[in-house]
Amino acid sequence: MERGFATSTDVFQSEASDRPPAGPWRSVLERGLVQVPCYDARMSEPSAELRAAPSALQGKPSNGSSAGAPPGTVTAARGRPALERELGRAEGGKWRRRLVILVALAAVVGGLVTWRVKTRPPPPPKYVVGQMTLGDVTETVQSTGQVKPLTEVQVGAQVSGRLMRVFVDFNSTVKKGDVLAEIDPTLFGAQIDANRAQLAAAQAQTVKGEASLATARQRLDRARKLVAEGIGSQADLDTAQGAYEVAVADVAAAKAQIAQIQATLRSSRTNLEYTRIFSPIDGVVINRAIDPGQTVAASFQAPVLFVIAQDLRKMRVLADIDEADVGKLKEGMEADVSVDAFPGESFRGKVSQVRFSPQSVSGVVTYAAVVEVDNPDVKLRPGMTATVTIRTASAKGAMRVPNAALRYKPSPPVDKDGKKLPQEPLAALGAKKGRVYVVTDDKPGAEKADARVVDVGITDGINTVILTDLAGSKIVTDETDDPSGKGKSKGRTF
Repeated sequence: MERGFATSTDVFQSEASDRPPAGPWRSVLERGLVQVPCYDARMSEPSAELRAAPSALQGKPSNGSSAGAPPGTVTAARGRPALERELGRAEGGKWRRRLVILVALAAVVGGLVTWRVKTRPPPPPKYVVGQMTLGDVTETVQSTGQVKPLTEVQVGAQVSGRLMRVFVDFNSTVKKGDVLAEIDPTLFGAQIDANRAQLAAAQAQTVKGEASLATARQRLDRARKLVAEGIGSQADLDTAQGAYEVAVADVAAAKAQIAQIQATLRSSRTNLEYTRIFSPIDGVVINRAIDPGQTVAASFQAPVLFVIAQDLRKMRVLADIDEADVGKLKEGMEADVSVDAFPGESFRGKVSQVRFSPQSVSGVVTYAAVVEVDNPDVKLRPGMTATVTIRTASAKGAMRVPNAALRYKPSPPVDKDGKKLPQEPLAALGAKKGRVYVVTDDKPGAEKADARVVDVGITDGINTVILTDLAGSKIVTDETDDPSGKGKSKGRTF
């Protein structure tokens, strides 16, 4: 269809309309004949001439004519309904575009919601589960103790005096009988001289007594003869007899005095020998507590001057074993010893003794276990603090579960206010028994677990041997956070 021009009179005469056009067209059409561009019925948008018509029609005469109008034009009155139809069509196209945009947005939002629903992850599982596994379990008892030499001798002094010389120092290697130190022997030598003089005096007194005894014996014999011949009196005989017996007693006392002085002399000689301190064993001096010039006082207790270890290639550890674990230990069990001085290195040893003597410190009762350790490189030193791990039992290729599964207890249910509901207490377990919870329904959001009482064996602190067959079961070890936010957020593992 070709586009032409029409006057306002022709528009109003050809088609009547009760509704006047809106906007600037109403005032334009009411002023008279104007040239109005016509719409092509197939066009969804007004033509450029129609869009420019309001500004072009401003100030046109209203006498019903259009000067200089091109041929084929009509009056504005005749084109008013057509103009309204064109405007309505243009407005309707605008709303159709808006409707299409709204429908497209709704489709996109609906698609996003549908995708979100379909790709939404399932609710988090309620339980943290673990599997039963096959493996080795080694039960151990761990403790700490002090490293000591296998044989250790404390060397002291039995006599008092000033120390004149010290012949050894720390780490000195000594042999049995070597002189370690010497105390001033002057006083002890003088004591020996005094004892010798006393002995000589006692021996002289004995000789004198024996001479008196011989004289008394002769007088007694003479008195007996005189009495037998009737010349002497009985009184003289009794006097002679008494003098003889006194002489015999004096000789015996002198001999006893000699023996006593001889004993004192031997004691003095021994004390003199004690002024020289000897090594009692072969070994190494690991401690020296005296220096030359110091005075040693051995009044009531022998002071310790040296400490000698016999052989540092053989050491022992006195491990303090808790009373709860002492029943697991036996002599001959293997042990690993480690010290902080050599991290990552362990020394092999064996339990040689578990002592019955208890040691109580702050109410904690322990028993000493003696662990003998080979020390070929002399790395272990006396006094080191060692960590002892004693292997008490082991199981190879056993069925085991994490210890957390045996400690786990389910969280009690709660009411709508989040308060815990009362529950029946669990039955007490017997010896070598344990309780685990096995997942019976693993549907997300509706998991269920049932309690099972099982037979348990040894444990290494991480896993425990299970003697009951639960192969393939999922064992509960803990609970995840409660997504509802009610009640306890974590399962009780203790």
